[in-house]
Amino acid sequence: MNWDEFAAWGAKAADWGKEYHQNLRDRPVRSQAKLNDTLNALPKTAPEDAETMADIMADFENIVMPGITHWQHPRFFAYFPSNAAPASILAEFLTSIVAPQCMLWQTSPAATEMEIRMMQWLRQGIGLPDTFSGVIQDSASSATLAAVLVMRERAVNWESNVKGLSHFAPLRIYCSDQVHTSIDRAIWVAGIGQDNLVKIPTSGPMKAMDSAALQAAIDADRAAGYLPAGIIAATGATGMGACDNLNEIADISEREGLYTHLDAAWAGTAMICPEFRTMWEGVERFDSVVFNPHKWLGAQFDCAAHFLRDPDALRQTLAIRPEYLRTHGTEDVTDFSEWSVPLGRRFRALKLWFVMRNYGMEGLRSRIRNHIKWSHALCNRLRQHDDFEIITNPILSLWTFRMKGAGDVDSLNQKLVDAINDDGEIYITQTFVDGQKVIRFQAGQFDCEERDFDAAYDAITRIAAKFS
Repeated sequence: MNWDEFAAWGAKAADWGKEYHQNLRDRPVRSQAKLNDTLNALPKTAPEDAETMADIMADFENIVMPGITHWQHPRFFAYFPSNAAPASILAEFLTSIVAPQCMLWQTSPAATEMEIRMMQWLRQGIGLPDTFSGVIQDSASSATLAAVLVMRERAVNWESNVKGLSHFAPLRIYCSDQVHTSIDRAIWVAGIGQDNLVKIPTSGPMKAMDSAALQAAIDADRAAGYLPAGIIAATGATGMGACDNLNEIADISEREGLYTHLDAAWAGTAMICPEFRTMWEGVERFDSVVFNPHKWLGAQFDCAAHFLRDPDALRQTLAIRPEYLRTHGTEDVTDFSEWSVPLGRRFRALKLWFVMRNYGMEGLRSRIRNHIKWSHALCNRLRQHDDFEIITNPILSLWTFRMKGAGDVDSLNQKLVDAINDDGEIYITQTFVDGQKVIRFQAGQFDCEERDFDAAYDAITRIAAKFS
């Protein structure tokens, strides 16, 4: 392909994208493909000779698209969506054209300096004080891993990167029993071990970590010869939106000298609306905070905003400076590769710049407020339906419900979820709350409208009627 052909096919791809997004409601939300449909449609070896873009695009339509679950569908109510606002798509298109590798300031000064400024914009937008500095990670999982590595190094006086963990007492990390499994994986990768991740019981409507149980666990571990290193809290945990009491956790962490990390991967975006910040009162007392603009702010995956009270602790944990990575002749340069596990870095700040300018902060707030309002209204409609019960009330736009029935109600609700997803009108998923299987409903797709929530009510009640 030459650059003239690139321009022609680029225009065709843009037209295809417009048609795709404008007609998404005509497609089933979840892919209806069967196992290995795509694999069996793909040749077992690469072609020896060049093939035309026309043939490649035709195969894209016929082979790839049937196996795609449409995360940008306005009726995607399952996982927290990975959004792609049009402005973000254009920014990613330009980033792909320029294709910079932004590991150091010198390898693309604009990328580093825009990242600094965009993280300032986001910090101001969510109400964090200017004592925090920010970096864009690929995902909340990577930010959590970075925080766990800081917990590890800080607890052993920055020596385990050199000596290994075998020279120290076993470390302990504490979290609630509601946290995302990315916390477990970070513990594995950091070499701390699953047995040393202490999950504290939760209680109350917000399923908050029991602070008395947390303190008791720390005391018991110290007495047993373990080395407490950090606490991971949640604002808007994945299952049903659990939120910890951050001030209570901060009181304990400050008393015990422990590093704190807050996983607000989904819910953090809602903090651009000041009225929701009561959910994370005390956040300014935490050492590390992450949320994903690629979930609710409209930025394309991947883009996680990671804020730190002391970035030097992260740099001390991760920075490696061979001569070929040094920038000479410039004082106080920021190299964000020292703030993240990967050395290579994409130009992620550009899409934040496009999105926040193209929609404005008030436009983004209006979207979030609408999603929450419409989700609450749907919850109340199902609450009044004889066949359903609400299990957990809405936390922002996430809530859980359950179809009533006799016998094996867990199995009944799983069959209902499967039937709804096979129908294709909407996409939802399931979880467990207090040992019982429930159905999750979560709203956050960038372009959803009130009519999509009406369609969700119709689909849920229509299909449930077959099980009554």
